[in-house]
Amino acid sequence: QVQLVESGGGLVQAGGSLRLSCAASGRFLGINTMGWYRQAPGKQRELAAQATNGGSTNYADSVKGRFTISRDNAKNTVYLQMNSLIPGDTAVYYCYAEVLLPGARVDLYLGQGTQVTVSS
Repeated sequence: QVQLVESGGGLVQAGGSLRLSCAASGRFLGINTMGWYRQAPGKQRELAAQATNGGSTNYADSVKGRFTISRDNAKNTVYLQMNSLIPGDTAVYYCYAEVLLPGARVDLYLGQGTQVTVSS
């Protein structure tokens, strides 16, 4: 059983900042990629940012230069620092982790989601 627990969402004015955290716990051998999806009302879920356990990162064009993803591999935790927020960033943000399990299995786990609301 693997659990992802997110924190850090909330309401912020445009131009403000928020920091999301997501910690993975449970029985697993390791984690490959961790990242954040987001889903705005009436829109499809999109990948906002991801980070491999080797330190490579990838961002959606819409958040480049404003969001920074980082990981603490010792704590199985991923962070998303969001600066210069705009109303278009309003969405539910979901943490995900590509987890290595016994028996050479790899499964994808998704957190419960945390709401980020940016007011104009």
